[in-house]
Amino acid sequence: RVPVVDVQSDNFTELWPSMVLALRTATFVAVDTPCSVDLPLAFSAAPCDRYPCVALYALLLQSENTYLCQIYNLTLLCMEDYTVEPQSVQFLVQHGFDFNKQYSQGIPYHKGNDKGNENQSQSVRTFFLELIRAKKPLVLHNGLIDLVFLYQCFYAHLPDSLGTFTADLSEMFPAGIYDTKYASEFETRFVASYLEYAYKKCKRENCKLKDSSGQHLTVEFCSYPANVSRYIDYRHCSLEEESNSVGGGNKVPVCEKFSAYGWCPKGLKCPQSHNIDLIIDEDDKLWEEKRKKRKHKWKRRKNTGEPAKVQEQESSEKEMELAQNGQEGPPRKQSCYEPPVATELAEITSNSEGRPLEENSMDMEPEVSSDITCAVEKEKETHGPPSQGGTHRAGFDAFMTGYIMAYVWMLKKGKNTDTGAGPWLPDCHNKLYLSGKSVPLQIVKSLFSKSSKAHSQKMKLAWASG
Repeated sequence: RVPVVDVQSDNFTELWPSMVLALRTATFVAVDTPCSVDLPLAFSAAPCDRYPCVALYALLLQSENTYLCQIYNLTLLCMEDYTVEPQSVQFLVQHGFDFNKQYSQGIPYHKGNDKGNENQSQSVRTFFLELIRAKKPLVLHNGLIDLVFLYQCFYAHLPDSLGTFTADLSEMFPAGIYDTKYASEFETRFVASYLEYAYKKCKRENCKLKDSSGQHLTVEFCSYPANVSRYIDYRHCSLEEESNSVGGGNKVPVCEKFSAYGWCPKGLKCPQSHNIDLIIDEDDKLWEEKRKKRKHKWKRRKNTGEPAKVQEQESSEKEMELAQNGQEGPPRKQSCYEPPVATELAEITSNSEGRPLEENSMDMEPEVSSDITCAVEKEKETHGPPSQGGTHRAGFDAFMTGYIMAYVWMLKKGKNTDTGAGPWLPDCHNKLYLSGKSVPLQIVKSLFSKSSKAHSQKMKLAWASG
């Protein structure tokens, strides 16, 4: 059971000391803004607020590869006018989100720059400053939109250019920003990288390491006192879900769309299975079959003494590519569909440091995302809500994000526990995943950009009052 502490307006002050202590003592902090946002407006001066909650996952490394975890789920309420889509509201209601609770007990906040001397009070904005002051590695999954939201809603107005935005972020989080979607694709080389798939894959591989008495990840949770226990929502997380089946013991076939992208246009009405464990089983089986075929071909060539001809190699590669692309089977496994904003940002980075963000985003279609599936999971031509996964709920996404990064860090550092003075995880340091791109968005302050004025003032305030 994974304990998620529900934080709202009536217990925010009571839980404040424990949350700040968790930040200050953490090895790293994972954050997820689980619901949805209107992407075109997110890059203009007034983003649309459809983020009812922010999940915080603080991990403290107790001993080698053993973490003490604390998970907080903050229910928020924007105190300014904002726009919602009926489709998004319906989706959240279907999956148990309580709008009555949000409007009656949500922690109030406002967007943009500070108003008055509010950084002296216990507010969401002050708590975000505590996150900055802690100087811990910040971990997100497909985190670009999360960072846009956090900056705009709890820090200051968004800068005019991407270069200024990334320059500000690099100073706000000097210990580095880490994207588990990037790590899942480019470091662990998973065939899919949507959040629940990457988490379940890491958990499976970790259990194999444990069973073989190898180096493995261990997660522990706090024992909460009675006065806190009443705020805790426990999430059950077994190693494997029960397999979806029909009469006669026949397994329901896996939905190919959901398997490849982490979403399905039919949503909950899809007759096929969206079970992540079945999906991983099929992927592992396919990978093992390919491995055996390659091994068999290699042995045959070795026994016959025939050299590996270039033509035969090219033919073999084409066969593998055909199978991966799904022309005679499932679609090629790849990350879930992200909105065009990620591609646009990559183009902004390569073309111009000074172009305003809104010039490159206002003509894009809005996308729908959720706390149930991965960050953004809807193709432009579809209009149905994404399908429910097996473990996603508010607060749990941050746990999965942190677990993935802890596992990747364990693999990368191996037996070397001395991290030294360099980046926490160099291969993933300050790299944000960009859809359809082979290179990430680098969170750096370039020679051609400078920090924003609002950010400079905010940083002075943070350290003056910290």
